[in-house]
Amino acid sequence: MNYRDELEAGRDAFGHLIKVWHERNGWSQRVLPALAERLELGRVHNSQLSNLRNRKLTSPGPELFVALGRINELLAAQGPAGLSPELEQQISDQPELLAALQSSALPLLSDSDEALGPAQLFEIFVGLRQPPGAFDLRIDVAEAAGLSAALAELLTAGRPWRLCRDQLIAAYPGEKRQRRERFAEVMAGQREYSAEELDAELADLRRTLAVLGAADEQELSADQFLDLLRQKARLLEQPGQGEEESDLAEAIRRQLQA
Repeated sequence: MNYRDELEAGRDAFGHLIKVWHERNGWSQRVLPALAERLELGRVHNSQLSNLRNRKLTSPGPELFVALGRINELLAAQGPAGLSPELEQQISDQPELLAALQSSALPLLSDSDEALGPAQLFEIFVGLRQPPGAFDLRIDVAEAAGLSAALAELLTAGRPWRLCRDQLIAAYPGEKRQRRERFAEVMAGQREYSAEELDAELADLRRTLAVLGAADEQELSADQFLDLLRQKARLLEQPGQGEEESDLAEAIRRQLQA
């Protein structure tokens, strides 16, 4: 792998890392910028976080890594009982920020349970270090079709699309028409999500389960949801799954005879 490939892979890994960090904690993109500014740990902009997640920020300045690393080390220093009284006092004048961190303040930890600081985050961004396994949820191009099929099977509970279409469309939180149309096509089996699309949709797809009342967001984390889809995709690929329906004409004849 040449250095350009390393940089590209690093940006991709770092984008996933930031995305999963936010999803694990249920944070909005306002949390980290507000915390950095309030505690004077550096400057982080909402637009930077958005572009990092979308792998569009190719050359961030060092201050970004310093701020994110310091924030992460601060969160890692909090005790198992929650935020320290000192930190709560420091951000007490920002109730929205305080509530977000009281709800969840999980840090980014390495595979050896050490907090990732500015240097380690920079190394991930430039491809010199792999992200922690627990935060690496990247979806491979080759598995996207199988995961799409597993997703449709899960959300429709194996029922015909026409019987659950209205309920699923109402539960899906995406607002843009193109995304809603794509969701419907995948659920109906008319197409599959690409790896990039599925990665971007994962949070809203998990929320769809919560809106349906099938699984609370707190009960099924993003990584658990993806692992569930991967397990279901493997089951669908096993020999014998759907084998009796492989001959369409024969399947129709059985329906006529029923």
